[in-house]
Amino acid sequence: MTEFPDIILYAIPFFIVSMLLELYITIKENIQTYETKDAVSSIAMGLGNVFLGYFSKALVLISFFYVYENFRLFTIPIVWWSFILIFFADDFAYYWFHRISHECRIFWASHVVHHSSQHYNLSTALRQTWSGGFYTFIFWLWLPILGFHPGMIILQMSISLLYQFWIHTEAIHKMPSWFEAVMNTPSHHRVHHGSNPLYLDRNHAGILIIWDKLFGTFQAELKEEKVVYGLVSNINTYNPVKIAFIEWINLFKDAFSGKKSLKNRFLYLIKPPGWKHDGTGKLSGDLRAEWIKKSFQSQSQFSEK
Repeated sequence: MTEFPDIILYAIPFFIVSMLLELYITIKENIQTYETKDAVSSIAMGLGNVFLGYFSKALVLISFFYVYENFRLFTIPIVWWSFILIFFADDFAYYWFHRISHECRIFWASHVVHHSSQHYNLSTALRQTWSGGFYTFIFWLWLPILGFHPGMIILQMSISLLYQFWIHTEAIHKMPSWFEAVMNTPSHHRVHHGSNPLYLDRNHAGILIIWDKLFGTFQAELKEEKVVYGLVSNINTYNPVKIAFIEWINLFKDAFSGKKSLKNRFLYLIKPPGWKHDGTGKLSGDLRAEWIKKSFQSQSQFSEK
């Protein structure tokens, strides 16, 4: 069997040195981005993710190999050009995994963990799910069907995760314009972590921002709209266990408590966060539309004066 290194484990010293360097720079530049309890919670979530990864990756590899051995359409060799192909294929898969994780609550239940911090720094990149690894891999199952070796897929998924580490910072304002046009950057990803209505559910990119521009989910970071990090309704806890599972608890309460039809119980699992069966909920699109309307009205009133 072809073996590939677990680059995330090898990258842990790099993560530590990078966070210390960022902390030094932000203190020097008076950028108040770190809060001790929050950073400790993020690191704890990251360690939990690495530990549970030993089990979830086993499930993922078994699933990928099963599909690869029984259902693949082609056999893509492990050569230089296949790594270029899988780079784009994996990034495309990541975009749709990430987008649907914001648009379907059963996936949001695990992904919300990454958005639960009200701060934005390199430790936030480590705030990873404890449950998502056991089921979100389904967005990549089409890759072994095409004929990509499971080891290649896992390696490229790790490369994508490693790339996304450095974009979780306020220490870098903007990259060169050509880079901003094609690649995911700190500026683009700050937007993604914003709870501002304008920024909700935008910039789902992994490595390439081109997917957001192609599928209509891109939003540039605006000087006049400072990013407010966190959730629309923040969970306000530093307890890693609560962070990991609080949305699962809320989801099951919404879906399985009270008097609801079977259809509505099921819809709570697949509808976006904020959806309510009685019509009282507000989705990100509703909040964005309200914000744009108020913004337009304010500008009109200002123009009249």
